[in-house]
Amino acid sequence: MKHEWKKHERELYGVKDKPQIVTVPRQSFIMIKGAGDPNDEDFSERVGALYALAYPIKFAFKSLYNNDKEQRALYEYGDYTVYPLEGVWTTSNTDNLLDKGCFQYTIMIRQPAYITKAMFEAALEVTEKKKPHQLLNEIIFDTIEDGKSIQMLHTGSFDDEPASFAKMDAFAKGNGLERTNHFHREIYLNDARKTKPEKRMTILRYQVQ
Repeated sequence: MKHEWKKHERELYGVKDKPQIVTVPRQSFIMIKGAGDPNDEDFSERVGALYALAYPIKFAFKSLYNNDKEQRALYEYGDYTVYPLEGVWTTSNTDNLLDKGCFQYTIMIRQPAYITKAMFEAALEVTEKKKPHQLLNEIIFDTIEDGKSIQMLHTGSFDDEPASFAKMDAFAKGNGLERTNHFHREIYLNDARKTKPEKRMTILRYQVQ
């Protein structure tokens, strides 16, 4: 059976265009840090490095499941759809939140709970030999727990996100909640490189208390 995040995790990814409260559990990710304008080539290179590793991890797990009967019994699923790209964003210029040159980010791809750090390290070693990439050694495997958060679906250009954040802020205030930090998460439901700005779908999320 194949785990498909769109189908099996609707509470996290089937988000509507209205703010909602959600509790996000601890999740595992492969991730890489960066800074600066996401339109620059460096950002694209970091995204490329993540995907260069995400698929070898997936294929290695699928091979393990199919070829090791003892291991197979440990897992509910034998395959999975690679999760979407995500980013946690902040800025070094709090006076101008739209100054892209001052953005600081960690981009990441979520991993199923049964993918371990040892699996990550094994796939990384193989990938570095077969398809070397200059940024592979900057990728780490770690967990993050967003906990209580507000999220909503933003449809349109990334530059128009402030309007959606304003709705989220109003919703938070109306529910007696406040942001816990200056970071926010973006989950990209389609490929920005292949999607017209007005049709991009991005889940926006930030932690509250």
